[in-house]
Amino acid sequence: MKTALVSAFAMVLVCGGASSLGDGCGATADGCSGEQQVTIRKAAYRPADAPGTMTSNKDIVETAVAAGKFNTLAAALKAAGLVEVLQGKGPFTVFAPTDEAFAKLGTGTVDDLLKPENKAKLIAILTYHVVPAKVLSQDARTMGAPTVNGQRLDLVVKNGTVRVDNATVIMADVVASNGVIHAIDTVLIPSDQTVVEVAVKAGSFNTLVKLLKAADWVEPLNGAGPFTVFAPTDEAFAKLDAATVEGLLKPENKAKLAEILKYHVVKGRVFADQAVKAGTAKTAQGGSIQITSKGDVVMIDGAKVIKADVEASNGVIHVIDTVIMPK
Repeated sequence: MKTALVSAFAMVLVCGGASSLGDGCGATADGCSGEQQVTIRKAAYRPADAPGTMTSNKDIVETAVAAGKFNTLAAALKAAGLVEVLQGKGPFTVFAPTDEAFAKLGTGTVDDLLKPENKAKLIAILTYHVVPAKVLSQDARTMGAPTVNGQRLDLVVKNGTVRVDNATVIMADVVASNGVIHAIDTVLIPSDQTVVEVAVKAGSFNTLVKLLKAADWVEPLNGAGPFTVFAPTDEAFAKLDAATVEGLLKPENKAKLAEILKYHVVKGRVFADQAVKAGTAKTAQGGSIQITSKGDVVMIDGAKVIKADVEASNGVIHVIDTVIMPK
């Protein structure tokens, strides 16, 4: 897959096609429910002395500090070493949790996140609030928005308001010299589980996990990645003859098993809309899978995608109904 297609820095401003894999709206079931053309209403919550769009000649961090409502965010950015980054050229869009939003987490949770030993976790959370582009309210649509973290935010615009994952924008368009801030009422939490951990927790990939262990592929897929995994369900493996699966688990067939599993893995974090647009992707096995769509049905070789864009800390999973075999 070409680097441009897997880059987390490509901003998507409109929904894609209507297919289940290519809607470009993340994993939310109602991500593209006919609200694509509704723009975000300017939020009513604003300082009394700053009606309408707020504009500052200060950078994002300086603007947040001056607002006086983002003290915890400012402290977290400092602890994570991200102040200088967000004072850079940008542009950035920051969905900024207010002090009240951080208070919902509890004092103990916030204090733990600020500890040096939790810096990596704090960075992952904070970068999930940053989109590497300037997105004003008038530009936003219901969409999946790539973040600096690598995972996508699910933006849903409906009836003049916008939700970002499980948070609501309560003040829009605080414009800084290097981007824009939208205040939100809840801290956004990205997935902190690897693709393997997500599969184990789901409970519907027991055969896949068993085969990954037999092929010594759990540790690689628990690595930094990112990876895109086309994951066959237990029902998908049940379509194979039982003797076939048992044979793959034998030590003498370990190399063959590894080839099959690697054929289900693409390097990079490739979301649904990107995969459909590309039409093909080179796998970790070396071969290429074909990606086709017709109406609401998307096929990966001969397998149907039954759930797309399941986020993980080190990649994304697309669930398929059939085991695909290297050619």
